[in-house]
Amino acid sequence: MIINTNVDTTTEALPFAKPMLQAVRVLNLYACLGGNRYKWDEVANIEVTAIELDPELARMYKERFPNDTVIVADAHEYLLNNYMNFDFIWSSPPCPSHSRIRFGQANSERENYNPIYPDMTLYQEIIFLDNYYKGKYVVENVIPFYEPLIPAKKRGRHLYWCNFNLPNELNGRPQPKGFIETGSKPNEIFHEIDLSSYKGEQRKDKIACNLVDYEVGKTIFATAMGVILKSNVKQNSLFGDGW
Repeated sequence: MIINTNVDTTTEALPFAKPMLQAVRVLNLYACLGGNRYKWDEVANIEVTAIELDPELARMYKERFPNDTVIVADAHEYLLNNYMNFDFIWSSPPCPSHSRIRFGQANSERENYNPIYPDMTLYQEIIFLDNYYKGKYVVENVIPFYEPLIPAKKRGRHLYWCNFNLPNELNGRPQPKGFIETGSKPNEIFHEIDLSSYKGEQRKDKIACNLVDYEVGKTIFATAMGVILKSNVKQNSLFGDGW
């Protein structure tokens, strides 16, 4: 189901978008309500394609970012078939199977919390992007209950796998007190969202808790755009501006 199609996803990838003239093509996987994406427009001229499997979250994302292309699809599969059409990719694969909280619940023998296999989608995407993708990428997830299988950059409560250097400080804001245990409202305020119209099957507190701080998303995106800009300037100085 394609809610909007305003991005040309041809089979032949173009060079990186030229800063200030051509929009940077961004793929936002497992988009949810776009916590990471909220302030990207303050950084660069962008065309964002957001992939979200939950139709209700996709609807609400589209209401929040009407100029983005929003596709209801399997983000993992979409990445495999379309990675070459984008300048920057952000992926936030599902985290519950890796989280320390879920692990602790299973070990406590709580009802409905049996041990589960860690979802290897996370590492599949990291390996895939690191070896096949020519642009800049970041894969975000929680700090797992085990030693990460691939080294990552730890910032706050999260790990980031990316092919560019991250600042030591991502300008993250202090989380609301008891943000995990106190329901969705504190996190809705924190992320500037309203889940009252959500009619899907996911818990609202889970949705709100899983969003990336928009200041962190902005800092990481700005860092990646700076790397892309330097690359474009270097290429133009070496080979001339053929745009």
